[in-house]
Amino acid sequence: MLIVTGYLYISSAHIERFRTEFQTLAVDTRKRKGNISYDAAIEDTQSGKLILSERWADQAALSAHLNAVDTVQFVNRWQGLVRADIRKYDALNERDLMTQ
Repeated sequence: MLIVTGYLYISSAHIERFRTEFQTLAVDTRKRKGNISYDAAIEDTQSGKLILSERWADQAALSAHLNAVDTVQFVNRWQGLVRADIRKYDALNERDLMTQ
């Protein structure tokens, strides 16, 4: 499994529009083969800080999402308006939270 997580930074003037467009993208993304979860939340409206969390079955599923027409269009619309600090992690030892 791959975990994609980090922060997005956007002007507070654009947060509501971003949230609306992200929700539209998220509905379709969650239906994609290999998607386990796809979420973003506003952490601080005034500073425009959002947290992003995605889980994918494998790199092929993530790559298909990143190359999908709606994803590319979304990224192109927001390029220059959003600053991102996003990282991808391989989860090789998945287990329940309380399992040591």
